[in-house]
Amino acid sequence: MSGITDLATLLRSMTPALNAGEYCFATLPPDHPLPLTACIATLLEREGRSVVLSTEDAAQWQLAAQFPCAWITLTVHSALHAVGLTAAVSHALAEAGIACNVVAGNCHDHLFVPYAAAEQAMHILNRLAETA
Repeated sequence: MSGITDLATLLRSMTPALNAGEYCFATLPPDHPLPLTACIATLLEREGRSVVLSTEDAAQWQLAAQFPCAWITLTVHSALHAVGLTAAVSHALAEAGIACNVVAGNCHDHLFVPYAAAEQAMHILNRLAETA
C-alpha cells in the first residue's frame, strides 16, 4: 500500500476534511491509565507521553489540556517519504497567522489548528488545492 509522492498531485488531491469536535494535546503523568482507544495520536518524549485526544476525554481523564484545536485530515494517501506537502500546507497556514501541528499517519497527514481558526484553515487549504 504505497502512497502518492508527487507534490503537485498531493496538493491537488489533498481534500481536507474537518473532523467533528474539539481536540487538545496533553502529557500523561507516569502510569496514567488512559486507554489507547482515547488517543488520536501519541508520542513518547523525554518529559512523558504526549497525546492528542478530545477535550472531553482530557477532562474525563483529568488531564491538563493544552492547545484547544480542530483536527483536519488531508484525505489523500500521502507516502511517508513524500517531500513538500507538510511544508506547503504549513506555509499557507502560517501566511494567515494560523498555527499548525502536523501528525503524519501511515496513510494520511493530520493537521491540528487552533479551534477558532478551523473554518479559515479549511478555506486556505481548499484554495491551495484548487490553485496547485
